[in-house]
Amino acid sequence: MKRISATLLWCCLTSHVLPVLAQDQITVATRTLAASCAACHGPEGNSLGGTPTLAALNQDYFIQRMQGFKDGSVSATVMHQHAKGLTTEEITALASYFAQQPRKTAVAAPQQSFKGAQ
Repeated sequence: MKRISATLLWCCLTSHVLPVLAQDQITVATRTLAASCAACHGPEGNSLGGTPTLAALNQDYFIQRMQGFKDGSVSATVMHQHAKGLTTEEITALASYFAQQPRKTAVAAPQQSFKGAQ
């Protein structure tokens, strides 16, 4: 009887804990992928200029563009190389991640003088 109770308890715990752990792993993996996008598209997909902002982008549009980069139907300078390295699941996860990020307006840095010490 104790063995059945212990097995039942283990099943109940793992059925609730494992999906949460799996979700955390997906989040970590997706955030890691998104971090590589930040080099050009800014933190959390908020571009500082020169490249498109990904934050708050429609998921379907993101997926369509990334698949286009991946299969070559959308021309690009470097995005086709990035997209080819992603699975369909990773592209979908990134689409969801960026769609959830709030869009922020880039703030220009104050003008600096490089004249040196006077």
